[in-house]
Amino acid sequence: MDRLQEMRVFVAVADAGSFVGAARKLVISPPAVTRAVAALEARLAVQLFQRTTRAVRLTEPGARFVETARHLLLELDTAEKELVGEAGDVAGILMISASVTFGRYVLAPIVAEFLAAHPQIRISMVLSERLVELVDEGIDLAVRIAELPDSSLIARRVGTVQRMLVASPDYLAAHGVPETPAALSDHAVIAFTGLLQNREWRYRTRQGARRLAVEPRLEVNDAATAIMAAEAGQGITGVYSYMVSDAVQEGRLVPVLADHALQPVPVQLVYPEGRFVAPKLRAFMDFAAPRLSEILEDQPAAKT
Repeated sequence: MDRLQEMRVFVAVADAGSFVGAARKLVISPPAVTRAVAALEARLAVQLFQRTTRAVRLTEPGARFVETARHLLLELDTAEKELVGEAGDVAGILMISASVTFGRYVLAPIVAEFLAAHPQIRISMVLSERLVELVDEGIDLAVRIAELPDSSLIARRVGTVQRMLVASPDYLAAHGVPETPAALSDHAVIAFTGLLQNREWRYRTRQGARRLAVEPRLEVNDAATAIMAAEAGQGITGVYSYMVSDAVQEGRLVPVLADHALQPVPVQLVYPEGRFVAPKLRAFMDFAAPRLSEILEDQPAAKT
Protein backbone atom coordinates (compact mmCIF):
# COMPACT_ATOMS: atom_id res chain seq x y z
CA MET A 1 0.00 0.00 0.00
CA ASP A 2 1.48 3.40 -0.99
CA ARG A 3 2.12 6.25 1.38
CA LEU A 4 -0.83 8.36 0.22
CA GLN A 5 -3.25 5.50 0.71
CA GLU A 6 -1.81 4.88 4.18
CA MET A 7 -2.41 8.54 4.95
CA ARG A 8 -5.99 8.39 3.65
CA VAL A 9 -6.65 5.36 5.83
CA PHE A 10 -5.09 7.08 8.86
CA VAL A 11 -7.33 10.15 8.42
CA ALA A 12 -10.40 7.95 7.89
CA VAL A 13 -9.72 6.08 11.15
CA ALA A 14 -9.25 9.38 12.99
CA ASP A 15 -12.56 10.69 11.60
CA ALA A 16 -14.53 7.51 12.20
CA GLY A 17 -13.01 6.71 15.60
CA SER A 18 -12.74 3.07 14.62
CA PHE A 19 -11.02 0.76 12.17
CA VAL A 20 -14.32 -0.77 11.11
CA GLY A 21 -15.85 2.64 10.43
CA ALA A 22 -12.87 3.64 8.32
CA ALA A 23 -13.08 0.39 6.35
CA ARG A 24 -16.75 1.01 5.66
CA LYS A 25 -16.08 4.57 4.50
CA LEU A 26 -13.20 3.57 2.21
CA VAL A 27 -14.88 0.36 1.02
CA ILE A 28 -11.93 -1.82 1.99
CA SER A 29 -11.58 -4.64 4.49
CA PRO A 30 -10.89 -4.01 8.20
CA PRO A 31 -7.64 -6.05 8.00
CA ALA A 32 -6.48 -3.76 5.17
CA VAL A 33 -7.10 -0.75 7.43
CA THR A 34 -5.15 -2.38 10.26
CA ARG A 35 -2.23 -3.18 7.94
CA ALA A 36 -2.14 0.38 6.56
CA VAL A 37 -2.06 1.99 10.00
CA ALA A 38 0.55 -0.48 11.22
CA ALA A 39 2.73 0.24 8.17
CA LEU A 40 2.42 3.99 8.68
CA GLU A 41 3.28 3.72 12.38
CA ALA A 42 6.27 1.48 11.59
CA ARG A 43 7.58 3.88 8.93
CA LEU A 44 7.15 6.92 11.21
CA ALA A 45 8.38 5.02 14.28
CA VAL A 46 5.57 6.51 16.37
CA GLN A 47 2.26 5.28 17.77
CA LEU A 48 -0.62 7.19 16.14
CA PHE A 49 -3.57 5.61 17.97
CA GLN A 50 -4.39 4.33 21.42
CA ARG A 51 -6.49 1.21 20.99
CA THR A 52 -8.90 -0.27 23.53
CA THR A 53 -11.69 -2.78 23.17
CA ARG A 54 -14.21 0.08 23.00
CA ALA A 55 -12.51 2.96 21.24
CA VAL A 56 -9.65 4.16 19.08
CA ARG A 57 -8.17 7.54 20.02
CA LEU A 58 -5.38 9.62 18.55
CA THR A 59 -2.18 9.87 20.56
CA GLU A 60 -0.62 13.30 20.98
CA PRO A 61 1.72 12.76 17.99
CA GLY A 62 -1.22 11.36 16.03
CA ALA A 63 -3.34 14.46 16.74
CA ARG A 64 -0.53 16.67 15.44
CA PHE A 65 0.06 14.56 12.35
CA VAL A 66 -3.60 14.27 11.35
CA GLU A 67 -3.84 17.99 10.55
CA THR A 68 -0.76 17.80 8.34
CA ALA A 69 -2.18 14.73 6.64
CA ARG A 70 -5.49 16.47 5.95
CA HIS A 71 -3.69 19.43 4.41
CA LEU A 72 -1.54 17.24 2.16
CA LEU A 73 -4.55 15.25 0.95
CA LEU A 74 -6.49 18.45 0.29
CA GLU A 75 -3.60 19.79 -1.79
CA LEU A 76 -3.50 16.57 -3.79
CA ASP A 77 -7.25 16.60 -4.42
CA THR A 78 -7.00 20.25 -5.48
CA ALA A 79 -4.24 19.52 -7.98
CA GLU A 80 -6.22 16.66 -9.50
CA LYS A 81 -9.34 18.81 -9.86
CA GLU A 82 -7.38 21.53 -11.61
CA LEU A 83 -5.74 19.00 -13.91
CA VAL A 84 -8.95 17.38 -15.11
CA GLY A 85 -10.66 20.73 -15.65
CA GLU A 86 -13.16 20.67 -12.80
CA ALA A 87 -11.73 24.03 -11.75
CA GLY A 88 -13.54 25.71 -14.63
CA ASP A 89 -17.03 24.36 -14.04
CA VAL A 90 -19.65 26.39 -12.15
CA ALA A 91 -21.63 23.30 -11.28
CA GLY A 92 -22.25 20.81 -8.51
CA ILE A 93 -23.63 20.88 -4.98
CA LEU A 94 -22.87 23.83 -2.70
CA MET A 95 -23.36 23.38 1.05
CA ILE A 96 -24.15 26.66 2.83
CA SER A 97 -24.68 27.21 6.56
CA ALA A 98 -26.32 30.13 8.37
CA SER A 99 -28.44 30.82 11.43
CA VAL A 100 -32.12 29.98 11.05
CA THR A 101 -33.30 33.59 11.09
CA PHE A 102 -30.60 34.99 8.81
CA GLY A 103 -31.15 32.14 6.39
CA ARG A 104 -34.90 32.67 6.36
CA TYR A 105 -35.03 36.46 6.06
CA VAL A 106 -31.84 37.39 4.23
CA LEU A 107 -30.05 34.48 2.59
CA ALA A 108 -32.93 32.49 1.07
CA PRO A 109 -33.96 35.15 -1.50
CA ILE A 110 -30.33 35.52 -2.62
CA VAL A 111 -29.99 31.75 -2.97
CA ALA A 112 -33.14 31.68 -5.12
CA GLU A 113 -31.68 34.35 -7.42
CA PHE A 114 -28.38 32.49 -7.67
CA LEU A 115 -30.07 29.20 -8.56
CA ALA A 116 -32.04 30.92 -11.31
CA ALA A 117 -28.80 32.31 -12.76
CA HIS A 118 -26.87 29.02 -12.48
CA PRO A 119 -29.01 26.05 -13.54
CA GLN A 120 -26.17 23.53 -13.04
CA ILE A 121 -25.78 24.39 -9.35
CA ARG A 122 -27.62 22.68 -6.52
CA ILE A 123 -27.58 24.20 -3.04
CA SER A 124 -28.10 22.57 0.34
CA MET A 125 -28.82 25.13 3.08
CA VAL A 126 -28.03 24.02 6.63
CA LEU A 127 -29.84 26.43 8.97
CA SER A 128 -28.97 26.06 12.63
CA GLU A 129 -28.31 28.22 15.68
CA ARG A 130 -25.33 26.06 16.65
CA LEU A 131 -21.81 26.72 15.37
CA VAL A 132 -21.21 24.14 12.64
CA GLU A 133 -17.77 22.71 11.93
CA LEU A 134 -17.22 23.45 8.26
CA VAL A 135 -14.64 20.79 7.42
CA ASP A 136 -16.12 18.04 9.58
CA GLU A 137 -19.65 18.60 8.27
CA GLY A 138 -18.75 19.20 4.62
CA ILE A 139 -19.87 22.84 4.58
CA ASP A 140 -18.49 24.92 1.71
CA LEU A 141 -19.52 28.34 3.03
CA ALA A 142 -21.02 29.74 6.22
CA VAL A 143 -22.43 33.09 7.28
CA ARG A 144 -21.03 34.09 10.66
CA ILE A 145 -22.38 37.05 12.64
CA ALA A 146 -19.49 37.61 15.01
CA GLU A 147 -15.94 38.76 15.45
CA LEU A 148 -13.98 35.72 14.33
CA PRO A 149 -11.16 34.39 16.49
CA ASP A 150 -7.91 33.37 14.83
CA SER A 151 -8.71 30.24 12.88
CA SER A 152 -8.06 28.37 9.66
CA LEU A 153 -11.14 29.97 8.08
CA ILE A 154 -10.95 32.57 5.32
CA ALA A 155 -13.40 35.43 5.90
CA ARG A 156 -15.00 38.01 3.59
CA ARG A 157 -16.81 40.78 5.45
CA VAL A 158 -20.09 41.86 3.86
CA GLY A 159 -21.51 44.27 6.43
CA THR A 160 -22.63 44.65 10.02
CA VAL A 161 -25.73 44.23 12.14
CA GLN A 162 -26.74 45.94 15.36
CA ARG A 163 -27.84 44.34 18.60
CA MET A 164 -30.95 46.19 19.70
CA LEU A 165 -34.03 46.16 21.93
CA VAL A 166 -37.50 46.65 20.45
CA ALA A 167 -41.10 46.77 21.62
CA SER A 168 -44.46 47.53 20.09
CA PRO A 169 -45.89 51.07 20.28
CA ASP A 170 -48.90 49.70 22.20
CA TYR A 171 -46.68 48.08 24.83
CA LEU A 172 -44.65 51.25 25.34
CA ALA A 173 -47.81 53.36 25.52
CA ALA A 174 -49.18 51.10 28.24
CA HIS A 175 -45.98 50.52 30.26
CA GLY A 176 -43.77 53.51 29.48
CA VAL A 177 -40.44 53.79 27.70
CA PRO A 178 -37.39 52.69 29.74
CA GLU A 179 -34.86 55.52 29.95
CA THR A 180 -31.97 53.47 31.37
CA PRO A 181 -30.92 49.80 31.11
CA ALA A 182 -31.70 49.34 34.81
CA ALA A 183 -35.33 50.25 34.06
CA LEU A 184 -35.71 46.98 32.15
CA SER A 185 -36.32 45.31 35.53
CA ASP A 186 -39.72 47.06 35.55
CA HIS A 187 -40.67 45.63 32.15
CA ALA A 188 -41.68 42.31 30.65
CA VAL A 189 -38.66 40.93 28.78
CA ILE A 190 -38.97 38.44 25.93
CA ALA A 191 -35.64 36.64 25.70
CA PHE A 192 -34.39 35.21 22.40
CA THR A 193 -31.77 32.86 23.84
CA GLY A 194 -29.50 33.24 20.81
CA LEU A 195 -28.89 36.87 21.81
CA LEU A 196 -29.65 37.02 25.53
CA GLN A 197 -27.23 34.28 26.50
CA ASN A 198 -27.13 33.48 30.21
CA ARG A 199 -30.08 35.88 30.53
CA GLU A 200 -27.81 38.88 30.19
CA TRP A 201 -28.21 41.99 28.04
CA ARG A 202 -24.97 43.68 27.05
CA TYR A 203 -25.05 47.47 26.63
CA ARG A 204 -22.75 50.47 26.37
CA THR A 205 -22.07 53.30 28.82
CA ARG A 206 -19.49 56.09 28.85
CA GLN A 207 -17.38 53.86 31.06
CA GLY A 208 -17.49 50.96 28.58
CA ALA A 209 -19.49 47.78 28.01
CA ARG A 210 -21.69 46.46 30.81
CA ARG A 211 -23.89 43.44 31.42
CA LEU A 212 -27.37 43.47 32.90
CA ALA A 213 -29.03 40.37 34.31
CA VAL A 214 -32.66 40.06 33.16
CA GLU A 215 -35.54 37.87 34.28
CA PRO A 216 -37.50 37.04 31.11
CA ARG A 217 -41.26 36.87 31.23
CA LEU A 218 -40.99 34.70 28.09
CA GLU A 219 -37.91 32.83 26.88
CA VAL A 220 -37.67 31.19 23.44
CA ASN A 221 -34.90 29.79 21.24
CA ASP A 222 -36.46 31.12 18.01
CA ALA A 223 -36.08 34.78 17.06
CA ALA A 224 -39.23 34.84 14.92
CA THR A 225 -41.33 33.75 17.91
CA ALA A 226 -39.78 36.43 20.13
CA ILE A 227 -40.47 39.08 17.49
CA MET A 228 -44.09 37.96 17.07
CA ALA A 229 -44.58 38.18 20.83
CA ALA A 230 -43.10 41.69 20.88
CA GLU A 231 -45.34 42.81 18.02
CA ALA A 232 -48.30 41.43 19.96
CA GLY A 233 -47.43 43.76 22.86
CA GLN A 234 -46.10 41.12 25.25
CA GLY A 235 -42.89 42.92 26.12
CA ILE A 236 -39.41 44.08 25.05
CA THR A 237 -37.12 41.74 23.16
CA GLY A 238 -33.48 41.76 22.05
CA VAL A 239 -32.72 41.08 18.39
CA TYR A 240 -30.32 41.84 15.57
CA SER A 241 -31.32 44.78 13.38
CA TYR A 242 -31.80 42.73 10.20
CA MET A 243 -34.47 40.66 11.96
CA VAL A 244 -36.80 43.63 12.50
CA SER A 245 -35.88 46.06 9.75
CA ASP A 246 -39.29 45.84 8.05
CA ALA A 247 -41.19 45.88 11.35
CA VAL A 248 -39.41 49.07 12.45
CA GLN A 249 -39.86 50.78 9.08
CA GLU A 250 -43.58 49.93 9.15
CA GLY A 251 -43.99 51.08 12.76
CA ARG A 252 -44.91 47.70 14.22
CA LEU A 253 -41.87 47.84 16.50
CA VAL A 254 -39.90 50.72 18.03
CA PRO A 255 -36.21 50.68 19.09
CA VAL A 256 -35.66 50.99 22.84
CA LEU A 257 -32.50 52.25 24.60
CA ALA A 258 -30.82 52.78 21.22
CA ASP A 259 -28.21 55.10 22.79
CA HIS A 260 -26.91 52.16 24.81
CA ALA A 261 -26.44 49.73 21.92
CA LEU A 262 -23.06 48.05 21.58
CA GLN A 263 -20.90 48.45 18.51
CA PRO A 264 -22.24 46.77 15.35
CA VAL A 265 -21.34 43.11 14.82
CA PRO A 266 -19.62 42.09 11.57
CA VAL A 267 -21.33 39.72 9.13
CA GLN A 268 -18.83 37.54 7.30
CA LEU A 269 -18.78 34.83 4.68
CA VAL A 270 -16.31 32.18 5.78
CA TYR A 271 -14.89 29.09 4.13
CA PRO A 272 -12.10 26.63 4.96
CA GLU A 273 -8.55 27.66 4.26
CA GLY A 274 -7.00 26.16 1.15
CA ARG A 275 -5.19 27.12 -2.00
CA PHE A 276 -8.05 26.08 -4.29
CA VAL A 277 -11.44 27.83 -4.19
CA ALA A 278 -13.97 25.87 -6.24
CA PRO A 279 -15.66 27.83 -9.04
CA LYS A 280 -19.10 27.18 -7.56
CA LEU A 281 -17.96 28.71 -4.25
CA ARG A 282 -16.28 31.71 -5.85
CA ALA A 283 -19.31 32.31 -8.08
CA PHE A 284 -21.69 32.29 -5.11
CA MET A 285 -19.51 34.62 -3.02
CA ASP A 286 -19.15 37.09 -5.90
CA PHE A 287 -22.92 36.94 -6.44
CA ALA A 288 -24.01 37.08 -2.79
CA ALA A 289 -21.50 39.52 -1.26
CA PRO A 290 -22.71 42.74 -2.93
CA ARG A 291 -26.36 41.81 -2.39
CA LEU A 292 -25.77 41.08 1.29
CA SER A 293 -23.87 44.36 1.66
CA GLU A 294 -26.79 46.29 0.14
CA ILE A 295 -29.33 44.59 2.39
CA LEU A 296 -27.26 45.11 5.54
CA GLU A 297 -26.60 48.77 4.74
CA ASP A 298 -30.34 49.39 4.30
CA GLN A 299 -31.18 48.94 7.98
CA PRO A 300 -32.75 52.09 9.43
CA ALA A 301 -33.26 50.18 12.67
CA ALA A 302 -29.49 49.90 13.08
CA LYS A 303 -28.94 53.63 12.62
CA THR A 304 -31.26 55.00 15.26
